[in-house]
Amino acid sequence: MRDRSVTYSGARNPEVTFQALADPTRRAVLDLLRRGSQPAGQIASAFPVSRPAISKHLRLLRRAHLVREHREGRNRVYQLNPEPLRAVDNWIEQYRVFWTNSLNNLKAFVEAEYEKELQEAEKSRKDTKLK
Repeated sequence: MRDRSVTYSGARNPEVTFQALADPTRRAVLDLLRRGSQPAGQIASAFPVSRPAISKHLRLLRRAHLVREHREGRNRVYQLNPEPLRAVDNWIEQYRVFWTNSLNNLKAFVEAEYEKELQEAEKSRKDTKLK
C-alpha cells in the first residue's frame, strides 16, 4: 500500500507512467501529440468522448509528466514529453532481448527440423526408387 504522507513523483516513479499508459484513450492522446503541440480543444475534438473526459485524461498525463502544458492566450496547449517513456523503453528492452533470443532459437530449431524432414523425405524417395 502506498504511504499517503509521501509525494510520489511521476518523473521518478515509472508506476505512474505505466498507469497513465494503461488507458487506450491516453495512449491515443500521446499519439496525437507526437505530431506536435495542440490546444486542449483540438485534442478533445479528435475523440468521441466529452471535453471534461479528455481534460481528465490530460490531467493524468500531465501528472505522469508525459505531457507539458502552457498557455497561449485563452488556450491550454499540450505537448508530448518523451522523457518518462525512456524508463518504459528501458524496462521493455529486457523483454525485447529475451524474446529476440527466444525467437531466434525457435527459428533455428524449426529450420533444423525442416531440414531433417527434407533429408528424410529425399532418402525415402530414393529408397522407393531402388525397390
